[in-house]
Amino acid sequence: METAHSIGTYLIQRLYEHGVHHVFGVPGDFVLGFDKLLENSSIQFINTCDEQGAGFAADAYARLKGLGAVCVTYSVGGLKVTNTTAQAFAEKSPVVVISGAPGTNERIKNPLLHHKVRDFDTQYKIFQELTVASTVLDNPNTACQEIDRVLSAALRYKRPVYIELPRNMVNKSVNPSYLPLLQADSSNPDTLAEALAEAVDLINASRQPVILAGVEMHRFGLQEALLKLVEKTNLPVAETILGKSVINELHPNKIGIYAGAIGNEFARQYVESSDCLILLGAFLSDFNLGVFTAHLNPKNSIYVTSEKTSIRLHNYEDIRLQDFVHGLIAADIKPRKHNLPKPFQPSATFCCIPQQPVTIARLFERLNSFLGEDIIVIADVGDALFAGLDLFVHDKSRFLSPAYYASLGFAVPAGLGAQFAYPHVRPLVLVGDGAFQMTGMELSTIARYGLNPIVIVLNNCGYGTERPMLDGAFNDVLLWKYSRIPEVLGAGRGFDVRTEDELEIALTQSRAHTESFCILDVHLDPRDLSPTLQRLTHVLGQRVQAEVESDR
Repeated sequence: METAHSIGTYLIQRLYEHGVHHVFGVPGDFVLGFDKLLENSSIQFINTCDEQGAGFAADAYARLKGLGAVCVTYSVGGLKVTNTTAQAFAEKSPVVVISGAPGTNERIKNPLLHHKVRDFDTQYKIFQELTVASTVLDNPNTACQEIDRVLSAALRYKRPVYIELPRNMVNKSVNPSYLPLLQADSSNPDTLAEALAEAVDLINASRQPVILAGVEMHRFGLQEALLKLVEKTNLPVAETILGKSVINELHPNKIGIYAGAIGNEFARQYVESSDCLILLGAFLSDFNLGVFTAHLNPKNSIYVTSEKTSIRLHNYEDIRLQDFVHGLIAADIKPRKHNLPKPFQPSATFCCIPQQPVTIARLFERLNSFLGEDIIVIADVGDALFAGLDLFVHDKSRFLSPAYYASLGFAVPAGLGAQFAYPHVRPLVLVGDGAFQMTGMELSTIARYGLNPIVIVLNNCGYGTERPMLDGAFNDVLLWKYSRIPEVLGAGRGFDVRTEDELEIALTQSRAHTESFCILDVHLDPRDLSPTLQRLTHVLGQRVQAEVESDR
């Protein structure tokens, strides 16, 4: 790209240099000037139907590319992406939120401009709570430094950042000779060496060491490093829910998803009986720990994230996760011999039963044989996620889901972001009917840009996750004819699926139809839940019922 001469062009240049080649958003008068710069740049502006869709798309893009961006107008746009930004913060996704704002020259005497809430800095204050770094680009002399500061924070901490751009600053000139400073980021060598020595001693002295890999292995691009560590040491590896697909799920050392009582039983027993648990980049959240049904002993644990390192009961400061993982690879760890069961191999064939109603179990059994290396699974919250945990994806980072923050409505716009990030991979979007009704309109954006995800709507007439906890009419949604949405959009193919033979036809034809999206309206019994979701909702339901009883 050409050398930047204004605040707006410098921001675009730095985004592009960091791998952001698409920005998702909705235009508005306070950001139109910057939108025009984007349109005339090497970055493609993807105009979504709604700001929340743009935020989720940018989140998925960031998870796969290492950095994503959403661009919106002031307040009516910015406050719509607070939810998606909160998710990005909670799940460590480096999204750059760019918001237009009233010009500094428009704020004199505090006028009541449209979109203003309370004060001109109200939105900025809100985003300070949701991001790891934030700035208002109101000074041309410091704008370049501020842009680099917040972008560096996004890349260092893998969390969202906020950039507010008053509209009269977009074309303000900056110092053309300014050069960004390269900031070295490394571990304290002495602390790292001591931590590695203690970790290696614990691993080599243990009877049953096991790796539990988490979400940060995705975020920091450590999938290949994990594979190298596993193959050098022959250590077994389990994944957290958020860490799913960090390693090829057909790898012989993969023992499954660990999620306490709601996860794989073999993985649970193996992990919880380990005398050396190596947690790498894992969040100890309620879902990852099976709603706190996990039993992990910190006295036998090596726990390393980007923010914390503890070995047994010792804490170490200033250690990067990347350096620790590569240090383990280089260390003298004795290879192990294990008697692990052979990894599950999904059947290449599925014998459908004609006229048999589709069930969750049979649907996901069929999807396992449908997956290939050219597919990435995007799962929304509910059985899209929990039944989806049993899917065996065929490559690293081929499963995305908001498995901690758990915001409904992620999957359809995330499929949009994922396909722009990985254009050679086709998204398989799994979404409940309730979640689809929140953000399914982004199929319009998908049609506009000629993308071709396969969207499977788990149509069980409402919020299936909540019914077992506490049911009522509040869990119902209007029954849409999802398969007829292509008629409204003038693009795509729709399938109404009630039986296994109809499912077979729909999947076969969807695989062959690559010129636009496909949507499968899969009708399910509202009482049909996967075993994983049954276990989860049983525990959550007990808590909800206890709260109800205590309030009487």
